[in-house]
Amino acid sequence: MKNFFDSIANRVFVILLAGIVVSIAATTWLASNERKSTLRELRFQHLAERIEQIVWSVDDIPPAQREIVLQAAGNFGFEANIASDAKEIGSSVSTGPLIDILKERLGRDRQIAVQRETNCASRILPPEARRAAAQGRELSTPVAPMPQRETCRVVYVSLHDQALLRLRLHMPGEPPPGRGRGRDSFSPDGLPYVVLFLVLIAILAYLVSKMAARPIRRLADAASDLGRDIDRAPLAETGPTEIRQAAHAFNAMQARIRRQIQHRTHMLAAITHDLQTPLTRLRLRLEKVGEPELQQKLIDDLGVMQGMVREGLDLARSMDSSEKIQALDIDSLLDSVCADAADAGQDVSFEGSTRAFVMAQTGALRRCLTNLIDNACKYGQRARVSVSLMPEQQRIAIRIRDSGPGIPEAELDAVFEPFYRLETSRSRDTGGTGLGLTIALNIAENHHGRLTLRNPAEGGLEVMLDLPAIQPGKARSG
Repeated sequence: MKNFFDSIANRVFVILLAGIVVSIAATTWLASNERKSTLRELRFQHLAERIEQIVWSVDDIPPAQREIVLQAAGNFGFEANIASDAKEIGSSVSTGPLIDILKERLGRDRQIAVQRETNCASRILPPEARRAAAQGRELSTPVAPMPQRETCRVVYVSLHDQALLRLRLHMPGEPPPGRGRGRDSFSPDGLPYVVLFLVLIAILAYLVSKMAARPIRRLADAASDLGRDIDRAPLAETGPTEIRQAAHAFNAMQARIRRQIQHRTHMLAAITHDLQTPLTRLRLRLEKVGEPELQQKLIDDLGVMQGMVREGLDLARSMDSSEKIQALDIDSLLDSVCADAADAGQDVSFEGSTRAFVMAQTGALRRCLTNLIDNACKYGQRARVSVSLMPEQQRIAIRIRDSGPGIPEAELDAVFEPFYRLETSRSRDTGGTGLGLTIALNIAENHHGRLTLRNPAEGGLEVMLDLPAIQPGKARSG
């Protein structure tokens, strides 16, 4: 679950979905309450209208004739009679919406009160008996009425002669207090519509979250590609204002970094290139030194300087190479590099086959492999080169193992730093300039590869160069 919320798109999705669902739930609850309130108001209005008709019907007739009219009130859903004792109204409620409506209709001077009966019972006919009665026919077998639990209200209204009219009203549509409320707010028949609505809302939230996270992902991919290729195409400055501003700032940063790297590389290349001429003159003049021992020492020091100049040029080229990128058969390239090293007298062997291609700068990748093999032979006496294909990752693994003492674990990363050497004497017999691995790392990263070192349990040092592979068909088309 934690990994799910690590994505900003998933976070936006959950927040949007939760916010919309909560908003809809609150709106539905408010609308349901408003609907119930409106229906309750209409029910009271209808009830008050029926009570008003009964009251006006018995208000102005003599008391002896009222019973006849009150008996007819049963046809309208009332049980009406004249209260025998005014004390019945003692526990009744004299305020409420129904009472206010009745006073508006009948007059403020009347005494009006309401009692509520939660366990009143009535008897109703079964459906077939009601249909027969409506059609004016009789059933062959008499059917007894069925008892039904209802909510009743008893309304007391004073008449002009101060008599107290008692009306008992059956209200089957209104549940008792605290029971049954909210049951009609949701019907199982509406479940498919609720599910469909939630699915549509989820799709909308998903699309919005992906749309919001896409520019951030594109910016992250561009930053990752920038670390491997400073000359990559700039970001398209499209989209909302904030995204355009971010893309513009990213492109400006890329241009500044590229310009600074170019200035540094050109300066390094210029210095190392210009040093070659005076060093050559010095070597010619050293040939005229009369003392042989002094002459040899000076020539050796000059050779070290010239080696540093050459490796400085290689370092500059590894950081900013304009060489053309093309598809290379990695097996053929490794076989050629190992054969050249063996011809130079180094103890080098090669095994493995991938039949895979890489997109690379031929000269730069050859220089990278040559540096790694030379390093293995110089410090580990021999180089055992192998190559394999990792099909699940579509990458090529090149391993170079030697028989040397290895490198302390704490310094496996430090040896890639420029001019860093495990041995600090600067002697050509015990170490080089400290640029070989730096150059190899730069070239590997320029080819979207990884260069790592490890100390195997069997001893020695293993260098692994990991490069992305391409399909042979793509290589021929490229």
